[in-house]
Amino acid sequence: MPSSAAMPTSEALARWHDVAANGSKPDELAAIMREDAVFHSPVVHTPQKGRPIVVAYLSAAGQTLGNDEFRYVREVVGEGTAVLEFTTEMDGIRVNGIDMITFDDDGLITEFKVMVRPLKAINKVWEMMGAQLERQKN
Repeated sequence: MPSSAAMPTSEALARWHDVAANGSKPDELAAIMREDAVFHSPVVHTPQKGRPIVVAYLSAAGQTLGNDEFRYVREVVGEGTAVLEFTTEMDGIRVNGIDMITFDDDGLITEFKVMVRPLKAINKVWEMMGAQLERQKN
């Protein structure tokens, strides 16, 4: 029996965009995430491993970064990988960043890496993400 073809990266990326545009709800994030997914934060030095923690971080990011100013301004898409440049503003600070997403053959996210600049923006992301993650715990 022939194996099914891998989901095109463009289709997997479209699913990410739909979930992000819909507010990065935890159940929707979980549906597009592998159980063993890994998240690389711009402010936490160790990789965060496993669907629950990756969903928590991406959901918190959706609440803090995903405001009315958030825009993806460039996409570079390869086989199983996408690099998305974004801009937003948080408390008057301009944030410029990159989401690097890796997908498996089923179109599920296996790795999500975020890089942010400038330093003032990193500090603001750290402050606001920490507060959002604390709210999610309660």
